[in-house]
Amino acid sequence: MENKIKLGITHGDLNGVGYEVIIKTFSDARMFEQCTPILYGSSKVASYHKKLLNQQHQDLNFNVIHDASQAVDKRFNVINLTQDEVKIDIGKSTEIAGQLSRIALDRACEDLKNGLIDVLVTAPINKKNIQSPEFDFPGHTEYLSHKFGGESLMMMVCDRIRIGIVTNHLALKDVPAAINHDRLLSKIELMHESLRRDFGILMPKIAVLALDPHAGDNGVIGNQDMEVLKPTIDEAFKKGILAYGPFPSDGFFGSAEFNRFDGCIALYHDQGLIPFKLMSFTNGVNYTAGLPIIRTSPAHGTGYDIAGKDKASEQSFRNAVYLACNVLRNRKEYAELTKDPLN
Repeated sequence: MENKIKLGITHGDLNGVGYEVIIKTFSDARMFEQCTPILYGSSKVASYHKKLLNQQHQDLNFNVIHDASQAVDKRFNVINLTQDEVKIDIGKSTEIAGQLSRIALDRACEDLKNGLIDVLVTAPINKKNIQSPEFDFPGHTEYLSHKFGGESLMMMVCDRIRIGIVTNHLALKDVPAAINHDRLLSKIELMHESLRRDFGILMPKIAVLALDPHAGDNGVIGNQDMEVLKPTIDEAFKKGILAYGPFPSDGFFGSAEFNRFDGCIALYHDQGLIPFKLMSFTNGVNYTAGLPIIRTSPAHGTGYDIAGKDKASEQSFRNAVYLACNVLRNRKEYAELTKDPLN
């Protein structure tokens, strides 16, 4: 019988909706058929958040363990990051919340490196209060790329579309200079490989969005789409990657042309995230492609405005759990299919 997937969960910002969506997800006993959850957080904070929820979520019990090797199947395991009393300020950004967010990430990443957990699902962090000399990154994606080496691709995933972001969390004024041949080609290759290995699509079709309106209108508006994007896309195609474009964003999404593709490359954050969240605001998943480890996250933030009010939907977090487990299975199957039979 296949060993149950050990799923690490970082609690994110303890004053946001992270604990709420985690508890709601694993209040459904069927989730324990998917994996053995291990929360890097606080059992006391979890108990506090559980009391704020309605009666149907009160049956989830917490099994406190010292490290991931002690995790018990069919139980919700919790590794306490601190023995001190933690001040909870629902809906507020605090220093202690940022500090415990960092500790959870560091601990979970070490366990990933050491094989104590198989996959990681991260609850939302506050990108401001988590900053420190040890964490000088705009978000999870950049931190994990640094931690595990190599280049990654932030990919937004739902049942209708997969969108990769070339420049991640970069100020809009800095985007044009950041879009060059090498960077774009690398992201196209990362998406191609991820769609094959992580999603089981043997010959994926990838669309690349344009930088300027109307893809530059043959130089009337801008030249970067013709001079940088188009030659790079053509080069990827010659390498055997079914890459097409550049497509003007408005027509691409307005005409539902995205349905013809397995993946889409957006050049900057809002170009990809606005249409993605219109399609899947409550159920989309953020996936970090290209890394040796598997990490997913719900595609929403800390939700301070609804924290502690039993209003947060757990669907995105639940889907993040499903996707992490599915990617692990797909990677194992891909490795089996592509291994050298002579060995």
